[in-house]
Amino acid sequence: MRKHLLTLFLALFSIQTFSQGIISGRIFNPVNNEPVPFANVLVLETEFGAISNEDGFYEIKNVPPGLYNVRASFVGYKTATAYEVQVTLARPVQLDFELQEDASELSEVVVSSEFSRSEETPLSVRKLNSNEIERYPGGNRDISRVIQSLPGVASTASFRNDIIIRGGAPNENKFFVDEIEVPVINHFATQGSSGGPVGILNVNLIKNVDLIAGGFPANRMDAMSSFFEFTLKEGRRDKMATQLTLGASELTLSNEGPIGEKTTYLVSARRSYLQGLFRLIGLPFLPTFNDFQVKTTTKLNDKTELTFIGVGAIDNFVLNQDVPDDETPDERADRLYLLDVLPIQNQWNYATGLKLKRFRENGFWTFILSRNMLNNESFKYAGNDESNEANLLFRYVSQESENKFRAENSIFGKGYTLKYGVNYQYSRYFINNFDRSTLAASGQIIDIESTSNFNQYGAFISGSKNFSNDRLLVTGGIRMDGADFAETASNPLNQISPRVSFSYQLKPNLYATANAGIYYQKPAYTVLGFQDNDGVLVNQENDVRFIRNSQLIAGIEFLVPEKNRRFTAEAFYKRYNNYPSSIRNGIALANLGADFGVIGNEPVESNAEGKAYGIEFLAQQRLFNNFYGIAALTLVRSEFTNPNTEGFVPSSWDNRFIVSLTAGKRFGKNWEIGARWRFLGGTPYTPYDVEESSLISNWDLRGQPILDFTQINAIRLPAFHQLDLRIDKKYFFENWNLNWYVDIQNVYNFQAEQPPLLVPVRDDAGNILVDPNDPSRYQLRFLENTAGSLLPTVGIIVEF
Repeated sequence: MRKHLLTLFLALFSIQTFSQGIISGRIFNPVNNEPVPFANVLVLETEFGAISNEDGFYEIKNVPPGLYNVRASFVGYKTATAYEVQVTLARPVQLDFELQEDASELSEVVVSSEFSRSEETPLSVRKLNSNEIERYPGGNRDISRVIQSLPGVASTASFRNDIIIRGGAPNENKFFVDEIEVPVINHFATQGSSGGPVGILNVNLIKNVDLIAGGFPANRMDAMSSFFEFTLKEGRRDKMATQLTLGASELTLSNEGPIGEKTTYLVSARRSYLQGLFRLIGLPFLPTFNDFQVKTTTKLNDKTELTFIGVGAIDNFVLNQDVPDDETPDERADRLYLLDVLPIQNQWNYATGLKLKRFRENGFWTFILSRNMLNNESFKYAGNDESNEANLLFRYVSQESENKFRAENSIFGKGYTLKYGVNYQYSRYFINNFDRSTLAASGQIIDIESTSNFNQYGAFISGSKNFSNDRLLVTGGIRMDGADFAETASNPLNQISPRVSFSYQLKPNLYATANAGIYYQKPAYTVLGFQDNDGVLVNQENDVRFIRNSQLIAGIEFLVPEKNRRFTAEAFYKRYNNYPSSIRNGIALANLGADFGVIGNEPVESNAEGKAYGIEFLAQQRLFNNFYGIAALTLVRSEFTNPNTEGFVPSSWDNRFIVSLTAGKRFGKNWEIGARWRFLGGTPYTPYDVEESSLISNWDLRGQPILDFTQINAIRLPAFHQLDLRIDKKYFFENWNLNWYVDIQNVYNFQAEQPPLLVPVRDDAGNILVDPNDPSRYQLRFLENTAGSLLPTVGIIVEF
């Protein structure tokens, strides 16, 4: 028996040690989709390489399993590098390269754009690849958390994925997957905003992601803080492959492969079992989420490519009224408060799209047709007693659907590019809302059912040109947008948005950059479609406007290509106009969005202003000598006007300073360890109005306290910091791979102080006590509220 075991062990050892991997793919010109023959492909810091054939295909054999940087180059073309390519034994790596012609016609040029600089967006762009996303400490394979390591990106101490960039609100971001807009990328999304606790997109399918935080290209519209450009992998052309990921809270299955000779596919599905874990640890809420993704790519011919994507999610949120055995009095008060406040929620969303790309000798046409929909339902009964309709506090049902068409023509000449295009969007917004709690103080009831339809239209033209022996790059563009949701917005001339960027090469690897631009974003559909009980579209009557954002950016960038190193510093200034503010509460909606629920379902006026300004620093080391890291520092101020206050006051996103340090090291035998430490200045918050909250008439209908909007963001929380760790171990077998990891969030269990809870005082039976001095009021008390706990996660990834 021992002899057989020894033989098996030696066989496995020989497989891991002596079997070799393959890197193969296609090298082509992205302008016309023509192959680049006889290009050099090198696995850096090794002797492995190959030359592409006449059709642009190459193959590198006998590569030991591991993580490599791979570079493709050819005389007269800009060099391209793929970072952190994982070679395994289970299947060949499919790695395609896009090589753009170099207008300078020099011999072979090593170009700094390998880090992410481009003609359209020469500044404020950060790029992450799939390996960086997958191994990120504390990220749990969630792209919304991973980008928190980048400069200008703030995070929250809670478990939500709100994306707060350069002092802007979470609803100021837009997401594109293979150039197709996907409005919702988080489960349990906050309607009217962009956050949620868990991301939808599966990192297994992502090739890379670009975060554009400023200097937006003219073909992108309807956002003021950032655009996320997700590029999905193309399905395997040779054979089927499968990946199974088992995490602490979900099971994910991915599959890819060819369908005939012209089509490839990617598909992914995920099922959570988070509700079981939450029930086990006694939490008062039980979430369940499911999601799917699919992509197909069809090469109709050498010049025509058709891409289809689909993304969707189904989310359910119910209450857990089981009482934990070892509950303390404060834990009991917290649990009962949450049970009184949290609604039962059901939500689903999807986005589908077709992209047709037609190449020619000097460019290509892109046609995109897409549809997306969000269905959001929630309800709440007093005491969670659903047996009597008289206990109904609110019931909310809403749907947002969009049908979009976009056509763009891209022309590439010698030393210049030109793009122009048009877009059209037809939208439908439905709401059925019964609400006795929101207007409890005035004794009014909201009872609305309505459907609104909107048309939105736009056009753009942009171009770029090199000057001064290609040392100066000038990029400019202009777009116009209009929509029929109000009188001012319907005229595109009221929403003209010019922008211009400059990039000057001071030294071979030193660049100075600058940008000025005006950008517009329409308010949320909850704002546009709001009606009062008489059926009046109040906000349209108030001539709600597109929100206007003017930006100035200046920066400097230094690159060390031979060591995969990058240093940047950028100063930014953003000025907001026409921001909606609540007529009921006298607060700019820019201060809302980092909580569950709905933002903007109320009467507003476009009269708030804001500004955000600061400076950010980045030092990035991509994999080099088995080490990688990112250090980011941001100093930022974010302020808005509110009808209830005089002048500018800090916004809810005014962190003041943000520090993020991420580093990792690869060791022998495929071990890897990474760590992230982040430090954020405390954000301001609005205190409660104790007098109004304690009134029995208010509390019985609301089940929660009322904020004192005369003191908007008057109190600031202490700073927040957290350390996350991750350990990975990979095994490479002949026909399959195994990766297990341990991800530990908040290693030293830092308890971040949050705004205190105002909760009722209860007797032993759980009944709320009445104030003995005023029978019209309940007794309330403040309860300390902290966020953060040690959260270890163990996961297993199997590929075959």
